[in-house]
Amino acid sequence: MSDRIVISERLHEGYAQTFEATELLFEVRTDHQHLQIFDTPALGRVMMLDGIVQTTEKDEFIYHEMMVHVPLLAHPNPRRVLIIGGGDGGILREVLRHPGIEHVTQVEIDQSVIDMCRQYFPNHSQGAFDDPRVNIVIADGREFVAQCSEQFDVIISDSTDPIGPGEALFTSSFYADEKTCLTEGGIMVAQNGVPFMQGDEITTTWRRLTPLYEDVSFYVAPVPTYVGGFMTLAWATDDSALRRQTPEQIQQRLQAVQQGNPGFRPRYYNADVHVAAFALPNYVRDLLV
Repeated sequence: MSDRIVISERLHEGYAQTFEATELLFEVRTDHQHLQIFDTPALGRVMMLDGIVQTTEKDEFIYHEMMVHVPLLAHPNPRRVLIIGGGDGGILREVLRHPGIEHVTQVEIDQSVIDMCRQYFPNHSQGAFDDPRVNIVIADGREFVAQCSEQFDVIISDSTDPIGPGEALFTSSFYADEKTCLTEGGIMVAQNGVPFMQGDEITTTWRRLTPLYEDVSFYVAPVPTYVGGFMTLAWATDDSALRRQTPEQIQQRLQAVQQGNPGFRPRYYNADVHVAAFALPNYVRDLLV
């Protein structure tokens, strides 16, 4: 490609990944962040915020399925879900695949992210933003949970890395306020980076969550464009049995969801993957101190 566009992500010091783009579709600096959307031959459409990859068309299904179906199928009867962030709509899309969900509140700090993703990543949301079960709130997630009087069975924190606007969503005060929004036996999960590259973030989250919950751990998912190996997703609940279910128990719930939504067939997630995702490599276990 003679007139190729080269765009690099430099999230980690001394390391970069570079994309060969065919077209820069959109670029803007909003009040909160620098947003870029571009097409690539290898990964389809890509979105970056502040120079950091947020999502791609080709591998988004791994991240979104694992962020959503692990907590929703571990919980015995999830009805109400809170999503913090997730402006591309992928988390919301997967939550709404569960016919038992009655209400979803999604809190996104930047309306322009939703608007641009509806236009440039329509397959991420697949109309989810227009579902009558959904309440979209444009607000700071930290402030929302601090003032929230509602409770939810599952909270999914799909934030950016703890830099800039996302930093407040990794603090002890945020986690404490978030817990007050959970029903008894509820589950909180959160994006927590790549432990091979961002080990200190896993340790920090572990130390901040363990005083608040009876059961704190992480589970893993390999997302190719989140470079450095496994991505870790934080897990916190007061019901320790929810993390220790068998593939047969999870499969039974998955089949019930599929009976209510016959078109639901995950591309990555299944009951065996669910259980295995909690088996942490030793180098990740060593970070939980």
